[in-house]
Amino acid sequence: MSTKAKSPAPLRIALVGARGRMGAAIAAAAKDTNLTIVALLDAGDDLAAGIAAGDAVIDFSAHSATAEVIRLTVAAKKPLVIGTTGHSATEKAKLAKFAAKVPCVWAGNFSVGVNLLFALTRRAAAVLGSDYDAELVEMHHRFKKDAPSGTAARLLEIILEERKLTAAALRHGRSGITGERTPAEVGVHALRGGDVVGDHTVIFAALGERLELSHKASDRAIFARGALRAARWVVKQKRGLYDMQDVLGLT
Repeated sequence: MSTKAKSPAPLRIALVGARGRMGAAIAAAAKDTNLTIVALLDAGDDLAAGIAAGDAVIDFSAHSATAEVIRLTVAAKKPLVIGTTGHSATEKAKLAKFAAKVPCVWAGNFSVGVNLLFALTRRAAAVLGSDYDAELVEMHHRFKKDAPSGTAARLLEIILEERKLTAAALRHGRSGITGERTPAEVGVHALRGGDVVGDHTVIFAALGERLELSHKASDRAIFARGALRAARWVVKQKRGLYDMQDVLGLT
């Protein structure tokens, strides 16, 4: 009789937002991993039944659906990965508190490179004083519905945290006679056009020098692979709220 160890059973994933761009990318990426998409879910589907069929849930649907996805996932006691963006800070804080009742990874971007950008931005914002003006430029495809992007929003949070500023410091574009730029403001510029997957640049500009930290994505597969990596990680965690920095050990 053979004593060869059996391969572990594939992790079963319930995918919410399956017909979106990211949903399609995740479904395609899962074919090359030890994961199985057991439920492809969208608006109008039986979310409760689909969620119950999985070992973990990945949600890349619409921000208006997040509350219901969290409610059903918590009721089913399933680990959860959320990549949906577009929530206000107040809305996200409320939803995150409820999502923490299960192991949950909630991130605005699942790229390994972008999460390193988060860490580098935090370090730069901590080292460079207010004499370095902070600005952020992001660009996405013409079909994106929210602005700034979830990735940009997280980068802005990091800068505000390190500089001890509130959201009131943000300047979303500039027009007219705005006056001189003050040290206690952070510029935000969202560009939309074509099929750009996602470009983000954080700029720290002082008199005499400028530091730019950039990440450019050319294939959604990088985000899909990251989301699947998060799913494999989160099923081994205790309940609570995590982000991709935790998954990658960058915290």
